Amino acid sequence: MANLLYRLGRFSGRRPWIVIVSWVLALGVAGGAFAAFGGTLATSFSIPGTETQRVNDALKDAMPGLTGAAGTVVFQTKDGAFTDEQKSEIGAVLDRVGTLDGVADTNDPFATEQERATQQQKLDDGRAKIADARTQISDGLAQIQAGRAQLDAGQKQLDAAIAQAKAAGSYDRAAAQFTAQQAEITGQKQKLDDAQAKLDASTATLDEQEAALDDGAKLLQYASKIRTVSTDGSVAVGTVLFDHDLFSLSSEVKASMQKALDDAHIAGVTIDVDSTIANSIDGIVGPGEIAGVIVAALVLVVVLRALLPAVAPLLGSLVGIGVGVAGSMAFSGIVDMSSVTPVLGVMLGLAVGIDYSLFILNRHRTQLLAGVDVLESIGLANGTSGNAVVFAGSTVLIALLALNVTGIPFLGVMGTVGAACVLVAVLVAVTFTPALLGLMKLRVLNRRARGRIGHPDHVPRPITPMRTWRAVAGVVVAIVGLLAIAVPAMSMRLGLPDGSSEATDTTQYRAYTAVSDAFGAGTNGPLLVVATLPSAVAEGDETAVQAQIAGDLMSPHDVVAVAPIAVSDSREVFAFQVVPRGGPSSASTEQLVHDLRGLSPLTVSGQAGDVHLGVAGQASGNIDVSRKIADALPLYLVVVIGLSLIIMVVVFRSLLVPVVATAGFVLSLFAAFGAITAIFQWGWLGTIFGVHDPGPVLSFAPIIIMGVLFGLAMDYQLFLVSGMREAYVHGMPPRHAVVAGLRGGRAVVTAAAIIMVSVFGGFVFSHLAMIRPLGFGLAIGVLFDAFVVRMLLIPSLMHLFGKAAWWLPRWLDRILPDVDVEGASLERTHPHPHGVAAGVG
Repeated sequence: MANLLYRLGRFSGRRPWIVIVSWVLALGVAGGAFAAFGGTLATSFSIPGTETQRVNDALKDAMPGLTGAAGTVVFQTKDGAFTDEQKSEIGAVLDRVGTLDGVADTNDPFATEQERATQQQKLDDGRAKIADARTQISDGLAQIQAGRAQLDAGQKQLDAAIAQAKAAGSYDRAAAQFTAQQAEITGQKQKLDDAQAKLDASTATLDEQEAALDDGAKLLQYASKIRTVSTDGSVAVGTVLFDHDLFSLSSEVKASMQKALDDAHIAGVTIDVDSTIANSIDGIVGPGEIAGVIVAALVLVVVLRALLPAVAPLLGSLVGIGVGVAGSMAFSGIVDMSSVTPVLGVMLGLAVGIDYSLFILNRHRTQLLAGVDVLESIGLANGTSGNAVVFAGSTVLIALLALNVTGIPFLGVMGTVGAACVLVAVLVAVTFTPALLGLMKLRVLNRRARGRIGHPDHVPRPITPMRTWRAVAGVVVAIVGLLAIAVPAMSMRLGLPDGSSEATDTTQYRAYTAVSDAFGAGTNGPLLVVATLPSAVAEGDETAVQAQIAGDLMSPHDVVAVAPIAVSDSREVFAFQVVPRGGPSSASTEQLVHDLRGLSPLTVSGQAGDVHLGVAGQASGNIDVSRKIADALPLYLVVVIGLSLIIMVVVFRSLLVPVVATAGFVLSLFAAFGAITAIFQWGWLGTIFGVHDPGPVLSFAPIIIMGVLFGLAMDYQLFLVSGMREAYVHGMPPRHAVVAGLRGGRAVVTAAAIIMVSVFGGFVFSHLAMIRPLGFGLAIGVLFDAFVVRMLLIPSLMHLFGKAAWWLPRWLDRILPDVDVEGASLERTHPHPHGVAAGVG
């Protein structure tokens, strides 16, 4: 590999314009492919096999109208309650939105409230009518009772007259008269019986109607706290129903809707939308990200002491980002990608692209100062440091691709796209960077340095091993400090951000807080509960069944309201909206989802079997995604640790060094987790990092940070410890070799780490809520790993272990491949003038 990279470096340096133009063409092809084939980026996350996904899949058949995404439009007035004119204009705006392509329907909040009032009035009128009817029935019953009493008295009189006539022997003469009187009484009794039957039938009908009214009243009572207009009349919430689900909802549909709302000017009314409607990738590159790049540029200028060579890493990283991100996004039309995916590609492309180019550039400058010919130096730098860059990039690439073992599709896609961007960054570093060096020639050095080429004017300092007490202190300080910072990670709770996590000046945040203040936090994340019955409900009995199920759904503690929203055509599936007390990402809502699922199965009268409940909705989906990711974390950690041990054993041909390197990685990883938890979940230093509403840690942040930090930790381990190994192999005492390796690599590793921290840290102040914890976690993780673990803990432990650090069983030494990461074989065939060794960095 080293010889291949040497030849590639010489070719790139000798024919720079061929290489540069090739990359420009690749950039054009990637951009064109993205423009032609790029698809929609999803703002939500779905994992096959979760309970939420199972319910959604079942709804596609039973109630396809409920599977589309739903967005919220919040209207606010500062002049008290909405006027009639404002209400009319709001309705007209929502009607226009409803005609847009991709929009299935809209709900006017004032019409919805009016409908609620109408339903309540109908209930009241129905109860009044039933009361009047019962009064009439009661009066009728009294009349019947009076009639029966009169008939009973008449019957007694007739019976007495008949008895008297029979006793007097005059019955036969009056028999016809008696028969007629008896027939009249009997007829009157029949009329009373008929009237009684009618009243009984009316009473039964009224009982049924009253039961139906009671069921309707219960449903209205259960849903009484679900409102679309605030009690003071100053906030109204309109709902927009889309044709497609969140993953299929195109940015064009959202953009057209956003434009329609932006063009709507209602005097005295402000309009905000939730994250479903808002453009989720606005602010992908903002002031914070630009500031991070500026800091990285300043570090390059300081390290290289010249402006022109500092341009090469920046230019190369930009080309790599363009090709990697645009090329990957060209597949977004056929692969589901989240809106975070391109941002991760930008973060990694910037950071590793600058660092990898810097490693080669630094080696080239060192060789030029030693008197090596420009073209030869480019080839040697590419064959040695470039070889190390390829290996280092491979570790990052493997760690990112390993995200596919989690079985979580969107994480696998993120890892694959991130790996593609790292691969492009490596290719740019070993081709584009040598081409730029070929163009710059000796101008890669400043004027003063060019005057000292071939005449080293410094005397190497004697190498003295560190004192043992200092090594012990370094170990104690590093381990205790990192463990202390890691403590908050023990209480880390994973989740996905809601509107409260967005920047305070975004429309999503304003919409979230307005709804939360006016209607309660749970209104921002209602749950969808689906009840599946064992048999179809008789026509006309739907309301009674809805009331029974809704009553059961009201039983958990944190349920604020329940409302029926749909019944399937088969009358076997019933859907309900459940409003929780807490927000979508709150711990109480997470517990409520489990409690609602725990209610299943239910017993409903009239059903021979059990009724099974399923919980869905965006809040439920986010909870299921977070749980699935949390379950995948241990497996991924085992995979990463296993890879770390294997790679380090092969590279350093030691058993103890890999264990120490991996343990250090775990320490820095959990310290990063602790810092993330303290800031984003506990709210510590929230004003500094813009955390105004602490919540759960971004669910996929730990696993992404784990993969990226692993690769970068192995990079720094390679660039520092390989120098120690090289010195030891060449006969230097082990403790002296530790100092020699540290001296040779710490300058470039320090610069590389500062650049990484600057680039990642720039994303801490992103407008995107999902990016801030990722940027912070990667920045603080690199800070801990580079400066505490690699440059304090590892050298201290290596000093304490001494020669034992490099022990390897002979049988294992024989079967391990010789990877020659440092390109030593190339250096032996291309010796430097004056015997100057350049080192790995």
